[in-house]
Amino acid sequence: MKTTTFLTFVGDQCGKAQEALDLYTSIFPNSEIKSIVKYDEGEAGGTPELIKYGVFTLNGTEYMVSESNYNHPWSFTPGVSLFVESDSETEIQKVFERLVSNGGQIMVPLDSYEAGDYGFGKKFGWCEDKYGISWQFLLSD
Repeated sequence: MKTTTFLTFVGDQCGKAQEALDLYTSIFPNSEIKSIVKYDEGEAGGTPELIKYGVFTLNGTEYMVSESNYNHPWSFTPGVSLFVESDSETEIQKVFERLVSNGGQIMVPLDSYEAGDYGFGKKFGWCEDKYGISWQFLLSD
């Protein structure tokens, strides 16, 4: 049995999945877009420029992606986030800054904190990128 995070771009984010994948794979090492399948003309759920199904990796971890132009009553939520842990302060700072630039938002600044503040790691931050994907960052001990 295998579990994989599946990101579905809907509503205002529909049509932006390829842009997001290009960004993500450009800022994380050992990352690639493995496959993209587009909708056929007239196929329910999308149009030929939208991703019906895709697979990509971020630093070797596999993710799946799709877009749907149906009127879904949901989108991404900060209640579910991608968690990034590293022992390189430079690495997490660079990725954090790239994700919040151009329309993202900082939810918790990536900063050092006192030992009791969060109870783990040396530095912690939380952001949402311009596509609505929530990311947490931890500089491990």
